[in-house]
Amino acid sequence: MNKLLNRVAQANTLLCVGLDPTGSDEDVTRRLPQVIAETAPYAAAFKPNLAFFLSRGNGTQLLRQVVAAVPEGIPVILDGKFGDIANTAMHYAQFAYDVVGADAVTVNPYMGADAVLPFSRPGKFIFALAKTSNQSAVQDAVLQSGESVSDFTAKMLADLDAAHHSIGLVAGATDVAALGRLRQLCPNQWFLVPGIGAQGGDLTAVLAAGLFADGTGLLINASRSIWQAEDAGAAARELMNEINEHRPVTA
Repeated sequence: MNKLLNRVAQANTLLCVGLDPTGSDEDVTRRLPQVIAETAPYAAAFKPNLAFFLSRGNGTQLLRQVVAAVPEGIPVILDGKFGDIANTAMHYAQFAYDVVGADAVTVNPYMGADAVLPFSRPGKFIFALAKTSNQSAVQDAVLQSGESVSDFTAKMLADLDAAHHSIGLVAGATDVAALGRLRQLCPNQWFLVPGIGAQGGDLTAVLAAGLFADGTGLLINASRSIWQAEDAGAAARELMNEINEHRPVTA
């Protein structure tokens, strides 16, 4: 977590650049380092999506090249949405941290703490799914207690973070009311926020609902809107500046 905090403070940015590379293997191999180089000055983190790499024959090698291309000091979040338990989860963690070299992961906590804690390591960080941005998510279901699945999950993750200090949440930008509830339930945890840009999330509303008082606490992810831009660096700079315009503190 310190790596992320240091980067946010140093570069004055909350932008997470998602890497969901589309195109031929040749084009992607050529373009990935270009996008990383162009957007790095504006990035608080990079988030390669595992599926977009595993669908390629050289996927693991390409992931390792991505990590190597990211400038030192900028964290890499491997977006694998890992969701198994016990020994299996430990092997996923070894892949993410030891093989790929990621600093953080996304995890599906549907199977409970057993699916989350194997990814907790010194110097590493976890973003666990609490409320995703897709419309068909079961996280909106209401339990007998009257709370939603996403709120119940957030409480579990807050308890885990209180003990392990390494767990944030994934909270989609497409449901600002839910994101605001999650912030009330988890006042001290960082949120990774997909859904801005191509998915139409309201950036201003998201920042108002989720930022810490000091103007941090959210990582705003953009993937397609940057990857598909003619000038990836300009797209990243524009979004970073837009985010900073709505932050109460931009040190």
